[in-house]
Amino acid sequence: MNRFLLIVLACLLGGEVLAFKPTQPLSPRIANYQIEVSLDPATKRLTGRQTLRWRNTSDDPITELQFHLYLNAFRSEKSTFMRESGGQLRGDYIDKDDKEAWGWIDLLSTRLTHDGGTGAAENLTGKVQFIQPDDANPDDRTVVRIPLKTPVRPGETVAIEMAFRAKLPKIFARTGFSRDYFLVGQWFPKIGVYEAPGTRYQTGPRGRWNCHQFHAHSEFYADFGVYDVRITTPTDYIVGATGQLKTETRTRNGFKTQHWHADDVVDFAWTASPRYEVVEDTWTRPSGGSVRIQLLMQPEHRAQADRHLHAVKASLSYFDRVLGRYPYPTLTVVDPPIHASGSAGMEYPTFITAGTSWGLPAGVRAPEIVTVHEFGHQYFMQLLASNEFEEAWLDEGFNQYFEGRIMDETYGPQTSQIDLFGFRMGDMESSRDSYVRLDNPAIGPSFGNTWQLPDGYYGVLTYSKTATWLRTLEGLVGRKTMDEIMRTYFERWQFRHPNAQNFIDIVNQIAPARTRFRYGPDMNWFFDQVLYGDKVCDYELTKIRNRKQGTGYRSTVQVTRRGDAQMPIDVLVHFEDGKELMLFWDGKARTHTFTHNGPSAVRWAIADPKQKLYIDTNLNNNSLTLAPSSAPAAKYATKMLFWVQNWIQWLAWLF
Repeated sequence: MNRFLLIVLACLLGGEVLAFKPTQPLSPRIANYQIEVSLDPATKRLTGRQTLRWRNTSDDPITELQFHLYLNAFRSEKSTFMRESGGQLRGDYIDKDDKEAWGWIDLLSTRLTHDGGTGAAENLTGKVQFIQPDDANPDDRTVVRIPLKTPVRPGETVAIEMAFRAKLPKIFARTGFSRDYFLVGQWFPKIGVYEAPGTRYQTGPRGRWNCHQFHAHSEFYADFGVYDVRITTPTDYIVGATGQLKTETRTRNGFKTQHWHADDVVDFAWTASPRYEVVEDTWTRPSGGSVRIQLLMQPEHRAQADRHLHAVKASLSYFDRVLGRYPYPTLTVVDPPIHASGSAGMEYPTFITAGTSWGLPAGVRAPEIVTVHEFGHQYFMQLLASNEFEEAWLDEGFNQYFEGRIMDETYGPQTSQIDLFGFRMGDMESSRDSYVRLDNPAIGPSFGNTWQLPDGYYGVLTYSKTATWLRTLEGLVGRKTMDEIMRTYFERWQFRHPNAQNFIDIVNQIAPARTRFRYGPDMNWFFDQVLYGDKVCDYELTKIRNRKQGTGYRSTVQVTRRGDAQMPIDVLVHFEDGKELMLFWDGKARTHTFTHNGPSAVRWAIADPKQKLYIDTNLNNNSLTLAPSSAPAAKYATKMLFWVQNWIQWLAWLF
């Protein structure tokens, strides 16, 4: 009631409500933005002003500020983004000869006021310097440093006022315009993250600015804060954005201004188009509370709205049950037009883009996949907010793993990705297939700066390989223990920017005790191979021998380690009399022979019968039988051939 009265009073008096803060902030709220921006659809330009209130949470006096100017990645062919990408992303290309296809952002003025806006202002406009901390490319203008005359003291909050203007690029890489459709992401001057000693990997006496250039395959990293944003567009444009719509006012010249607000988020994105059809629904949490879902659909895709809604609700329910509460009251799902497919499959706080096409059959679950995947980022990109420049696998890989779990549970483990004309493929199976089909699965580790991963392998190493070894970790420790690990990780590190070691520490805290130390006192040996290393896992059931011995048999079963990865492995042995025996090998030697004396001969044996070692690159050599049948292998080969030849290229643009 007090909040309601405050809003009404502010409206009556013509004042502005700068923030609608809950009683208990969920995050540290280090970087808080108040932004006013106007869109000119004819020129594709933004005109904006912002006041950033930034708090120095370190013990260091801060002598300079660093900001991202992401839109300058599209300024020329010489930017680092364009050099690395060749002017393309996920199959979409920029028309380099089209002057309107390029984009940029310019800072017009910058002023800083100490003590949260009550002290004397310092004019910083002429002090802005472009820097290139990653590759020393003098033509890259995506990061600036601003030296300060008076340092920002530990614990102090400063107000930085900025005026800027920007030209949106024609969409080929996440953000920009296509005809009368606008997806506006990474569009404002955005402060970097100052990492103090003791946070993440900072071990020196002083902290540092973590403010990387915009790379072709890197995404983003930012501090949490409150966003209060006023967006001005033509009145016939439908707008969707991060957070909640608070008010809308109309002017006499055919424009309107919408006031959007979001608490405890790391970014703000929005969209505008006169063609959207709005579909609204609500997901209600079993334990109480609800989330308002808004779909912004293309008219030609309106018939697929229920598919998107079903996927969103399945995701909300699954994460709520397995990881933790989605704490925001809204979620907006944007359906881009086919001519703006470069903006499909992207995530921002409480705001995601999906992707589909007209007439897509229900058995091809592309819209469901992309919706589930992009929603999952609300947990890993937003609520945990790991550094996607340096450890993309903590977001993309974890999210890919949960995508497989959600899709397989919701739509069936054998049919969750495709179920058409008798051909089927599961989502988790598809992730594994993407990794094991590499010409060289040992091409590199999942860990590392995204721009330094092997060329052309960013997606497989961060998404597919990570999802596959996470599924392997689940196989080794069990689903129940894996869920305990993931929930502990989420609850302990939400709003805190975790890194790899934070996750490993939790695994080492929980897994050994739950598995009765079957795999040793910690799981470091596992991460050394699958995360930090490039070792390949491949175990083969190489030999079965039965030798008559008295009234029974002396049987031997041999397993060979073909790869350089060393994983513990179970072996199931089936005897002629129907009895079975489960054996265990630590998997370290090159070969291991099991010997058994008994009344019945061995008929067949399977290495890793429960597929705990999902990362094993060749499952076809895991079994051996004295009465072989080619039917299962032929069926699998036919399914895979169909998938590779007919669908994987079609789906690629979504990811």
